[in-house]
Amino acid sequence: MRRRGKWLPSGRFAFGTALVCVPLVLALFGPLFAGEPGPRATSFMLGDGHWLGTDFVGRDVWRQVLFGGRPVVVVALAATTLAYLVALPVGLISALTHRTWLEEVLMRPLDVLLAVPSLLMILLVASVFSPGAAGLALLVALVNIPDAARIVRAAAADVASRPAVEALRMQGESWWRVAVGHVGRSILRPLAADAGIRLTGVLYLVATAAFLGIGVAPDAADWAVMVDRNRTGLFVQPWAVVVPALLIVTLTMGCNLLFDALLSAGRDVTTERVVVRRGVGVRDRVKETRPWAS
Repeated sequence: MRRRGKWLPSGRFAFGTALVCVPLVLALFGPLFAGEPGPRATSFMLGDGHWLGTDFVGRDVWRQVLFGGRPVVVVALAATTLAYLVALPVGLISALTHRTWLEEVLMRPLDVLLAVPSLLMILLVASVFSPGAAGLALLVALVNIPDAARIVRAAAADVASRPAVEALRMQGESWWRVAVGHVGRSILRPLAADAGIRLTGVLYLVATAAFLGIGVAPDAADWAVMVDRNRTGLFVQPWAVVVPALLIVTLTMGCNLLFDALLSAGRDVTTERVVVRRGVGVRDRVKETRPWAS
């Protein structure tokens, strides 16, 4: 029982898991239970078999909610994954290379991209091309690569400067073993923290792009599109706006709480291991510095 408490910290983990599960289950499995579409009714109407009412064109809101989560979640997860697939090798190579010109070639173009606001970049590209869901995922990944690569490089450079890495190089270990086997494992915790924050930002960016009509059809079953198209009837039929907006907020809050709880658990376990290895002397010194402790 005590061991379980080390890994699952208090109610934050359970609360974060519950917040993530509700919109995630609706997004992934909702279309399986949506059923066939019924006849369209009056716009922004409550009742008459529609327990969440109808939307701006008379469609059932609950059915639109079941279909609308998958585009947001899938695009956000795909964009985050693509960003790290590029940022990880770029950041590791930049941190471990001894060739200054190679680091400049890899990082300076990313600094140019970093200077352009993310949403502005997406709007500029969308004004020339009409990206679908895949194009939106690529665009969101593109604007997240510079920041992610700089974080990977900073974390890897700190580890690469340690004597252990120099010792591995002197032993003739391959670059792959040093970069992935030692440096990569050592930066997992800061990368996990960044992944949680980045996924939240990507969710908001994808939702904002969809709200502006980028990457989705104007009448698509998408939570962000539902908020945009149904806001004119907010005071007549609020569920068409409130439910999808709450699902987006719940998913982002849950991701933050979940990653924060997992990282806190990791820190607690590491601290406890250090104290146990140092033995009784540590506990004695703690008592000496706190004479008021019983």
